Amino acid sequence: MSEADKEFQKRYRAAKELGEHLDKTEPRAVHAEYDAERGVIMVQLRSGCWFGFPPGMGPGLENGTPEQLAQVEVVWGEGLHWEELDADISVPGLIFDLLDAPAWWARWIASRTSAKKAAASRENGKKGGRPRKASAPKPPPPAKAA
Repeated sequence: MSEADKEFQKRYRAAKELGEHLDKTEPRAVHAEYDAERGVIMVQLRSGCWFGFPPGMGPGLENGTPEQLAQVEVVWGEGLHWEELDADISVPGLIFDLLDAPAWWARWIASRTSAKKAAASRENGKKGGRPRKASAPKPPPPAKAA
């Protein structure tokens, strides 16, 4: 096997492993449809969960007719595509950006406590609490003119 073939096989394996990892960790769509009665695009994820969003939240969809919006296609589980509208939307992008997942995730994680944090807090409490920050030294008084 040539060096080029070995390099190709190495890169192929790495790409395949990355794809398998992303399939397990990122939301993937299996079905999408436009619900004209509700006026929302509904997306079913591989996990079985469904979520919907109004067309106005998707770039390029705001002026689509119900017939055009109904022509949504799922692309590789990662995206939604509307051929006639020339519009594409990332499924992870919808979840993380439009639903503002990073903001609520940050608040949720920041509020979490662990046994280690609780023990450290108890120990600090026994010592009088969190140590005070040292104050900056006071500047010397201004020199008097003679």
